[in-house]
Amino acid sequence: IVLMYRWDAGEALRIIAKERVTSIGGVPVMARELINHPDFATTDVSSLTAMSGGGAQVPPDLVHKIEDKVASARPSTGYGMTETCGIITSVSGDFFVDKPDSCGPAMPSFEVKTIDSEGNQTHGTPGELLVRGAPVIKGYLNRVEATKESITEGWLHTGDVATIDDTGFIFIVDRVKDMVLRGGENIYCSEVESVLFQIDALAECSVFGVPDDRLGEEVGAAIYLKPNQKATPDDIRSFCATLMAKHKIPRYLWILEAPLPRNASGKFLKRELRDHLALSDAV
Repeated sequence: IVLMYRWDAGEALRIIAKERVTSIGGVPVMARELINHPDFATTDVSSLTAMSGGGAQVPPDLVHKIEDKVASARPSTGYGMTETCGIITSVSGDFFVDKPDSCGPAMPSFEVKTIDSEGNQTHGTPGELLVRGAPVIKGYLNRVEATKESITEGWLHTGDVATIDDTGFIFIVDRVKDMVLRGGENIYCSEVESVLFQIDALAECSVFGVPDDRLGEEVGAAIYLKPNQKATPDDIRSFCATLMAKHKIPRYLWILEAPLPRNASGKFLKRELRDHLALSDAV
């Protein structure tokens, strides 16, 4: 096991080449930074056999970039929670490439289902994902009310919106609390982010709801471009218009001059962006 004191894509590439690292895992933005780094093309990463992403959804475009640009490595991911002893699903290789927007099927020890806001089970349409099985906790220590809110007849409410296809593959759409509700329409942030990440000039992005007096919420996106790359707001919105409905296109865009803020594990701090970006600075 090779550990880094602080994440740095350039240093990670040097370590991979020197130590002949076979597998690398982290939040998805780390894999993206490796592939986008100026030294990637000249660094020997042929020892890699796997590049895995966790802690956040791996955007579909990144799955294909790993598959196409790292000839020796296959992409993989998993989905889980502390309350389920760490893992609920897993997917890799051909299965992941075939369904890059899925986090895979549930592990054999779990039952899964999705429900609507009324508690009715949904089939093929988005709903909150519930899981049940031996790895699920019995409750939170000395927190009776929290346990009642989170666990119903053994079913753990994950707080994630998902769909389950006919083969059992699970597709996480968004967090229940992160979903943008625009004029009664549900807009899933991860869907918008998946489209934005297909823009070649884009390095990082985070999508979130912005309060709106008329519609309740509008779609906002904070974007950081690759060095020496350009993309105007019109370019971004025009690209989005080719792949999504008009009401999902970000009304508010912040094109930042520095990488997006992250927590210690590398996840983007969506709440910090939402709370600190001024509407007057949006384009």
